[in-house]
Amino acid sequence: MKQCPTCQRTYSDKSISFCLADGSLLSAPYPTQSSEAPITPAPTVVMPSSELPPTQPSVRATGEQETVTAVHPQINSTNERTIEISTPISRGGQIQVALTSFFALFAIVGLALYGLPFYYDRMVNEFGWSRAQVVSGNFASKLIVGPLFGFFAGWIVDRFGPRRLMLVGIVFAAIALIGLGNMNALWMFYFFYLLNALGYVCAGPLPNQVLLSRWFDKSRGKAMGFAYLGIGLGGVLVFQISAVLMEFFGWHVALTVLGVLIFIIAFPLAFFVKESPTAVSAKEKAQIAPIGNVLKSPFFYLLAIGSMCSIGAVGGANQHLKLFLSGDLHFTDREAANVASLVLLASLAGRLIMGWLADRLAKKYVMLLIYLLVACGISLLFLATVPGVIYLFAIVFGIGLGGDYMIIPLMAADLFGVKVLGRLMGIVLTADGVAEATAPLLVGTLRDATRSYVIGFGVLVMLALVGAVAIGLLPRKTRVSDML
Repeated sequence: MKQCPTCQRTYSDKSISFCLADGSLLSAPYPTQSSEAPITPAPTVVMPSSELPPTQPSVRATGEQETVTAVHPQINSTNERTIEISTPISRGGQIQVALTSFFALFAIVGLALYGLPFYYDRMVNEFGWSRAQVVSGNFASKLIVGPLFGFFAGWIVDRFGPRRLMLVGIVFAAIALIGLGNMNALWMFYFFYLLNALGYVCAGPLPNQVLLSRWFDKSRGKAMGFAYLGIGLGGVLVFQISAVLMEFFGWHVALTVLGVLIFIIAFPLAFFVKESPTAVSAKEKAQIAPIGNVLKSPFFYLLAIGSMCSIGAVGGANQHLKLFLSGDLHFTDREAANVASLVLLASLAGRLIMGWLADRLAKKYVMLLIYLLVACGISLLFLATVPGVIYLFAIVFGIGLGGDYMIIPLMAADLFGVKVLGRLMGIVLTADGVAEATAPLLVGTLRDATRSYVIGFGVLVMLALVGAVAIGLLPRKTRVSDML
């Protein structure tokens, strides 16, 4: 058997070289049985490389005393129990990382992802496009960018760190919104939407989830909740900013201004952020923990299915909210902006509440609560003509929305560990992107065919419930590595 020097788990499969819980290199074969008296392994003190003393001969005591050897973290060739002495993580560094992720998500998701659907009705009116056409930009870009670049982006994050990928993504997103603000043809709409999708993959949730997971452990839920407040705050402000700019300058100028804001807000912070609390050598970067056994686990596919269904439901509702409010309920731009802002304000509370709960309860139950809130919130749209119900929808749906994107990496880190999180979330977010692209297109097609959102919203409710069932089948605490 082999043993993890960090968490002490043992593995009987000789083909496994890395711990599936935390990615540590497994020790030499560990004896399973012996007819002789059991031998207590000698403890090993593992010190950070920056604190290693000059090379000296090992001092070993005779008799019954244990041997204590100071070694480099990479040396694990003997049958020893490892005692790891970790370097304290800088509080200032954690604050910088949290703020960087906050404003990156504020710009990439809050301004770009949530802001663009607010302009769909203007594009329909000016260019004569159908609802299906304006949401098809999101559909086409997610189906192309997600499968082609999602896993590759995760590999880059695990191999080189998230910072450089974030810088590229911020530039892509800024150029995309500036281009969409100055387009005049459908092909230009698709091109810049594709660029925006690349920006989302490179600088959105994926690299920020890994960045936060590297810097935070016990308070990871609260840190993720704080960073994801940026999405809600960006979404609240983008509707109000857009409504004012559209009123005085038109929607073309409004989108151009949003593109410039994305670059100014996010790029400087990402440029100076440190990717990891400890220095990582080139050799350590080259040693990437294997992901093969994770992909063989049924829990991975349950997590992916649950995530896809819920994100599809959320994406379908978000992409059509402004169209529903203005086209079916005849709200003005300001009235629609107020409802959309209330959704994002409620999502702020949702992120804080769900992040707090995730640090105290089993994340499976927090995830179930979130998915049920999404289903209940969308169901209220069937009663949207009743006075006040649309605002109740905004609160319930917003709280669920706040925790939805945030809880997925927390659950994945609990099940599979941090060392494979970049590639793992690359796969999950790619699947989420397909669902997030397909659901709005389906709802738009059903709306154009039936002149009503009833069937489309019903599909979204069912998606959220199927996602809840998939998450209900996940284990409560046990990691996948404990079952292999």
